[in-house]
Amino acid sequence: MSQQPDYPAITRQLQEQITTLSKQVAAREGETANLEVAKPQVFDGTPSKVLGFITACKLYRKTKMRGMLVEEQIQWVLLHVQGGAADVWKENVLEELEAEEFLAEVKKEFGGGKEELVKTAELRKLEQGERIMEEFVQEFKRAARGSGYEGRPLVEEFKRGMNGMIRRKLIEAENQPSSIEQWYRRAMALDRNWRENKQEKERLKERREQGGGAPKQEQRQILP
Repeated sequence: MSQQPDYPAITRQLQEQITTLSKQVAAREGETANLEVAKPQVFDGTPSKVLGFITACKLYRKTKMRGMLVEEQIQWVLLHVQGGAADVWKENVLEELEAEEFLAEVKKEFGGGKEELVKTAELRKLEQGERIMEEFVQEFKRAARGSGYEGRPLVEEFKRGMNGMIRRKLIEAENQPSSIEQWYRRAMALDRNWRENKQEKERLKERREQGGGAPKQEQRQILP
């Protein structure tokens, strides 16, 4: 006869594994709780400050307020909503809302579309200039967030802002990028390759000037 599984031993092993995993999760939550996270500045209803206030609240909630009741989280946010038009609005919104719904309500009330207009104007003025593409992409992403641009219009703004040489190479490529993320990745790769090639040509030129020229084979590999 085949030996029967030792179910009590298997159960003990599973319990030990669950206990170990629970301790690991608790330890990680403790590490997160000990992170230094800045509290949001007091929000007085100024439209230009609403997105920064919401971002700061969300970050603080995710790192410091896990396990707290929704009501407690909303009360904590309300402690940072003071002054100006915000006081009157606060009196009218003290109802049962989920924390995310509450923050969405803050944005709806005080954003007033002005933040989007500011972001749109900023996006349309952005140009790469002398910066490396990685820096331009990060600034473009920041300006695009909250601008209302997405899809093809967002791609067109990105194409407009990048340097002409990179834009031309991407447009002339057999397989053009489609999504904005593909445009980001391929533009950064092209810009990086172009700068590396430019640096290599400058090094060769300096060597020729100092030592009478680089080997012809090396010149053929570098020069287009």
